[in-house]
Amino acid sequence: MASRLTRHFYQGALLMNPNTMTAWAADEGFAAAAQINTSQIVFDPSFRAYCQENLCGQYGVNYACPPACGSPEEMKNRILAHRKALVLQTIWEISDYSDTDAIKIAKKCHNEGTVRLIKRLRAAGCDGFPVGASGCALCVPCACAQGKPCSFPEYRYSCMSAYCIWVKKLADACGMEYNCGPGLLAFFGMYVYD
Repeated sequence: MASRLTRHFYQGALLMNPNTMTAWAADEGFAAAAQINTSQIVFDPSFRAYCQENLCGQYGVNYACPPACGSPEEMKNRILAHRKALVLQTIWEISDYSDTDAIKIAKKCHNEGTVRLIKRLRAAGCDGFPVGASGCALCVPCACAQGKPCSFPEYRYSCMSAYCIWVKKLADACGMEYNCGPGLLAFFGMYVYD
């Protein structure tokens, strides 16, 4: 399974060169990357219900997931305390949308690419934090379930649902496809910074 590399660039005014950031994202396997102002991100606290359904099994046992990660308002304020976000998208060929194993592998690859990109951005002086395509899976099981402190707080990522981000509107703001067509599945994440 491989990411389909199609690039859509959104040029924004940044302190760091936007072309460099999007080029680095492409290097890490992202199909698209776009910089936006965090003020453009639409939040809807009703999305927290998706986390509470606990379909992923991480509710209450992962530091990056509710309730440990914070309330919808706290999560929103965490993002809005910063000015910029680099929105990241991968697109995966999925023959069966009910194939949870294939979807987990795709999300894992998406989030691993995010961590690699974060290391490059931080090394270049662009400090920030990630938002993942799913709940943090850096440690399985999460140390939260064992009552231990997080082993990687600098890379821990909460998902879009935990932040209550309206991903379709985010994709639209970035000029990215949300529904990519039959046999394709898109995942989104972000790097939030100043």
